[in-house]
Amino acid sequence: MTDIAMNLADELAREAIQLAEEMGDVNLVSEVAKVIGSSSQTSEEFYMTAVRVRLAIRRGHSFLEEKRAKAEAEGKLGQAVDLSKQKILDVPDEVQGGH
Repeated sequence: MTDIAMNLADELAREAIQLAEEMGDVNLVSEVAKVIGSSSQTSEEFYMTAVRVRLAIRRGHSFLEEKRAKAEAEGKLGQAVDLSKQKILDVPDEVQGGH
């Protein structure tokens, strides 16, 4: 049942984000959260998580596009590195936990 709820919340999140952008209404996403939260707190949490993830991933894609354009302009593309041999996250060794 959790998968169904998450999928439905994600579908609603996509729709709300799209309509909010089309309407120029930055409050629409929050208003939808309040409407569904009055019936189901779990649905509201899934919905807001989907909204946050979608918007964060979009920001990540935009960041990469900007980095690629800058690297192209500076002639820095093609300087390959094998990331599987690199320490990617700068996390102190004493920090425990996962991602």
